[in-house]
Amino acid sequence: MADINIQRKKSSPSPWLLILLVLAVVAAAAYFLLRHDTTSTTPPPVATAANPAPDSTTGAETGPRPDNNAAVADMSTPTEAAATPDELATFAAADAATPDYGRRGLQQLSAVLSSLADRGDLRDPAISTRRDDLTSATSRLDETGSSLRPGYVAATALMQAMQQKAYPELETEINQLTTEADALTGRAATPQDQQALKAYLTHAARVVQALNQPPAR
Repeated sequence: MADINIQRKKSSPSPWLLILLVLAVVAAAAYFLLRHDTTSTTPPPVATAANPAPDSTTGAETGPRPDNNAAVADMSTPTEAAATPDELATFAAADAATPDYGRRGLQQLSAVLSSLADRGDLRDPAISTRRDDLTSATSRLDETGSSLRPGYVAATALMQAMQQKAYPELETEINQLTTEADALTGRAATPQDQQALKAYLTHAARVVQALNQPPAR
């Protein structure tokens, strides 16, 4: 009778183990692919005025950094510098036919009067009120078609308040200047308008120079 060779059946590996191995391989491949894409597509830093580009070899910044103090100064620079009484007189004597003569003259006159109103001996409730009126009357000078007359009338009223406070000898001058301001049309389109503006500004400059002097005791 022949011998029967009986062999034990080898157990097959668990299917879950194979699934886990496949998932591990897929995850590792996906990780390296994504990492490679991120590294290769990251754009280089863009050089700006605030952040200069670094040198490719040394890493040092190659561009100048902006001067922050200069930028702040540019932002705070006024459009019209405060004039002095002498500068106002010089401007008043210029050609009245020059474009913007009336507006610039009013701005300079307002700047001088505002500076005078801050003087210790001229601080007074009436003067402060007239100064506020002048600020309001000149707040829209940059708008197209705005009239200059309210500003000139308010400036004359402020000078009158200063005269009544400390300069009684200027009463006649102020009264004449008030008449000239009331006669202004607020425009500078005709030679007559231009001549009236120049006469007023010339007279106002003389009064401002007198107001700039210490009052008589």
